[in-house]
Amino acid sequence: MKTVCQVCMHHCVLEDGQKGICGARMNQGGTIRCDNYGKVTALALDPIEKKPLKMFHPGSLVLSVGSYGCNLRCPFCQNHEISMTGQGQENRDSVWVSPDMLADKALKCRELGNIGVAFTYNEPLVGWEYVRDTAKLVKKSGMVSVLVTNGTASREVLNGLLPYIDAMNIDLKGFTQEYYRKLGGDLETVKAFITQAASACHVELTTLIVPGENDKAEDMEKEARWIASVGKEIPLHVTRFFPRYHMVDREATDISQVHHLAKTARKYLDYVFVGNC
Repeated sequence: MKTVCQVCMHHCVLEDGQKGICGARMNQGGTIRCDNYGKVTALALDPIEKKPLKMFHPGSLVLSVGSYGCNLRCPFCQNHEISMTGQGQENRDSVWVSPDMLADKALKCRELGNIGVAFTYNEPLVGWEYVRDTAKLVKKSGMVSVLVTNGTASREVLNGLLPYIDAMNIDLKGFTQEYYRKLGGDLETVKAFITQAASACHVELTTLIVPGENDKAEDMEKEARWIASVGKEIPLHVTRFFPRYHMVDREATDISQVHHLAKTARKYLDYVFVGNC
């Protein structure tokens, strides 16, 4: 029986036993289920600034967890070994970690400076049920939950998560629909996600500047102006691209161009940071 997955803008129509574009959601007997639930591929105690979050509990650590799968196809992905599972790559070995186990681990790391759990590395929203179930427990223990996401999930998914999420870093890949199409995404979906998230929790944005793709000053001007219309106090991270994955033949972004685009954004936004420079 064919079933439509409603988690993101792709609305994959799946036969029984078939996985979606993300490689993490599957039709099982007519019901779309989260196939990567509790399957952890990466776990580390990271500085909060690495997410990157500059203005949310600076100087603290956060227990960062990832699984596998992603619903975009960014050719520069730095975590492609796990995020691109289901898109021509085999599943990486994973370890079962239940929501209770992860919440307990976070609590035990509190004495090391840990403030909670960050769902990151791959796209966490392709397995949003695991995020929700864990974040509920983390909240009960008095700790925080952080989401590092591409922001392409549906309003319904975001509504189910927002009561338990304290902060997000959302990738705003660029500011043209053409660029988003190249990555397999949709700009308007991300804009709606950012607007809704910013009304409910701490949000910071990241734009990776890829030479020849999204490095025009006029596009950054439009992007910064739009962000300011949502909230000029929303921090924006303008970051430098390094050759990765299918873009190993590209040059790293010129540092002066990163600073130039950051300066452009500062005309409209209170907090603009440069990264990878």
